[in-house]
Amino acid sequence: MYELERKVRASHRDVRETLEAREATLVETVIQDDTYWDHPNRDFADTDEALRIRRESAPGDEANASVRLTYKGPRVDTDTKTRIEREIGVTDGAQLRSILEALGFEEAGSVRKRRAVYVEDDINICLDEVDGLGEFVEIETHAAPGELEAARATVAALEDDLALAGVENVTASYLELVLVG
Repeated sequence: MYELERKVRASHRDVRETLEAREATLVETVIQDDTYWDHPNRDFADTDEALRIRRESAPGDEANASVRLTYKGPRVDTDTKTRIEREIGVTDGAQLRSILEALGFEEAGSVRKRRAVYVEDDINICLDEVDGLGEFVEIETHAAPGELEAARATVAALEDDLALAGVENVTASYLELVLVG
């Protein structure tokens, strides 16, 4: 399965109002603490891959966070961030971290954000407030290889409906943006 994502730097106020007027469903608001890892024998920056541990919790309830390990493959186009994504839940984040370190992985950096997730027609619209970077809007969906063009068209149409079509697409990851400061 591929993750297809468009991300723009935009104020949340107007987008939130439009989503509410369209009766998009606010599914959750969460805090995400993402730690990215470098492979001991290949440079993920060169291969355009990512390995991430995500701790996710409700605001104010970080003691009850869920943990997921995610691998993201290289991007398959330049207009959207479309890439293979594999993800699993983990019951013990500290043990996962110690396993990665024992295998020679090193922490590459971290990103913390507050995310409000709206859903409309199986598309996630995420209003992200990223520490040190500001506000972003991500429109994302998942598609099988034969469904990518249709998914791109659907995401582009929603982006237009949200008045984001003229806003420059951000193809860098949050980690890349944090690292360049």
